[in-house]
Amino acid sequence: MDKIEKTEAEWLAQLGEAAFRVTRQHGTERAFSHPGFPKVPGTYFCVGCGAPVFDQETKFESGCGWPSFYAPIAPDAVEEEVDRSHFMVRTEVHCPRCDAHLGHVFPDGPPPTGLRYCINGVALRFEPDAE
Repeated sequence: MDKIEKTEAEWLAQLGEAAFRVTRQHGTERAFSHPGFPKVPGTYFCVGCGAPVFDQETKFESGCGWPSFYAPIAPDAVEEEVDRSHFMVRTEVHCPRCDAHLGHVFPDGPPPTGLRYCINGVALRFEPDAE
């Protein structure tokens, strides 16, 4: 998969201010501020490049205020790195194709993985499965 590189101006024009702030500037949308996604089978894609990152089957209600998943759609669908911002040590999750910041992963999720991928809603685009 080829890396996608654009100028900051190109990203801003494509994404709009909210998604640009989250995905390109490592921001976080306010908890419970995203309107949510349909509760139907489908796939979540990176808003920056369209790469598939999560499946509706792994989504769960965590109560944290952001979409939560217990696993990415494939082992290489997201990349992780240490995030030491805001006086914390967390694990950041980003898109391997365009380096968009998606959110963070925490070790307090449900089985089978025990992980909670806490993802900003503005970093995702949802497409329902074709019927």
